[in-house]
Amino acid sequence: MTDRRDLRALVDRLPVSPRFWRSPLRGTWLTSLLGAVLLAGVPLLFVTGLLSYAAYNPDLSPLNDKTPDKGLLGFYLFAWPTRPYWLYRVTQGVHVTVGVALIPVLLAKLWSVIPRFFALPPVRSVSQALDRLSLLFLVGGGLFTFLTGVLNVQLDYVFPGSFYRLHFYGAWVFMSAFAAHAALRIPGTVRTLRQHGGPLAYIRSTTARPPVRTASDTTASDTTASDTTASDDLATPDPAPPTLSRRGLAALIGGGSLLLLLTTAGQSIGGPLRRTALFAPHGGGDPGDGPNGFQINKPAALAGVTDRQTGEAWRLVVTGPRGQVRLSRADLLAMPQHTAALPIACVEGWSTENQHWRGVRLRDLAALVGYEPDDAPDVLVESLQLHGSFRRAALRHNQVRDADSLLALQVNGADLSPDHGYPARVIVPAAPGVLNTKWVARLSFGRVA
Repeated sequence: MTDRRDLRALVDRLPVSPRFWRSPLRGTWLTSLLGAVLLAGVPLLFVTGLLSYAAYNPDLSPLNDKTPDKGLLGFYLFAWPTRPYWLYRVTQGVHVTVGVALIPVLLAKLWSVIPRFFALPPVRSVSQALDRLSLLFLVGGGLFTFLTGVLNVQLDYVFPGSFYRLHFYGAWVFMSAFAAHAALRIPGTVRTLRQHGGPLAYIRSTTARPPVRTASDTTASDTTASDTTASDDLATPDPAPPTLSRRGLAALIGGGSLLLLLTTAGQSIGGPLRRTALFAPHGGGDPGDGPNGFQINKPAALAGVTDRQTGEAWRLVVTGPRGQVRLSRADLLAMPQHTAALPIACVEGWSTENQHWRGVRLRDLAALVGYEPDDAPDVLVESLQLHGSFRRAALRHNQVRDADSLLALQVNGADLSPDHGYPARVIVPAAPGVLNTKWVARLSFGRVA
């Protein structure tokens, strides 16, 4: 008998024993509550992520799509519009801000279900084996997708290969597993939350553990779903003294999400909140004052663009059916100039307020080489930059024809600075920042390969 007790005591010290996990806060009620939050947030992340993918016009040119061999996962339903001009700023700002704010919820959800990963026997049936296999994809895909997203937001490319490719495939794995898991667990989640009067009513309770319902409180329809320790595989049979109430736990998780929200959202909302965006790669306000005092990702020095390349010898080469035209900066300034108030919005989630750009319309440059302005075709844009994924990029014809799509020469009443693309850069409404090519050297209309 003593040996049996000693063996049981030893087992209870291992993660495979329910008694090892002694937090009185764990239970299906907590997991259901966190799952409901993720159920609202994760699909929003997926949809805005797909919109970000669409914004690159991936079917236009292999130069724009960094996810080869995507097959059916790369379905593409529409050409990215230029209106409203702030579209990408909003969709990508929501994608990054909500994703960062959900990190505490995701980590809390994983903490709440840890006992299930160690439960023995590991496989009780075929259906349970499939469920556990899906959890591997769910947890692994979720952690991978969130991690690569956070690293990208911080411009920290420590992972091997292209961020676009890794994040794209990781998101599809995660979302597929998430959809399957949600379909299996939504009925139980709804029952659990209803039993306790909804999430808010349950959080208001100061006790650490949910009350055990008596027979008089339980109807025939929910007897089998009663949230008691006996039926709750996440609730410990040997709870430790509570050190935190449910209200305190909710405040901890919610406070963490709110803190991340406040230190991230300002990078896309702008205004005074930009100074609170400390988590953003360009947080803490604008990088200076004056007409060119707004954010950039890559300065000229880092791009390998020198003063010699952008000086008096610089010429813009424009090609089309009539041949080739070479234009100096003075030639461009002599052409009709137009002004457009547009932001720059990047995949990392940061954006600027509207800047006042002035330059030559892209459709007018197309007219120089044989196209009617309203029939201007797609264009291949090439930069002086020698390295980087988007030193060559393609713009679709609707982007070229838009009246606010410019080869900008000035911003906010001053010449472009070298870091903002002097002597000329592209600016297009609603386009991702990387398609607003800086240090433009060549425009090839009718060619996007």
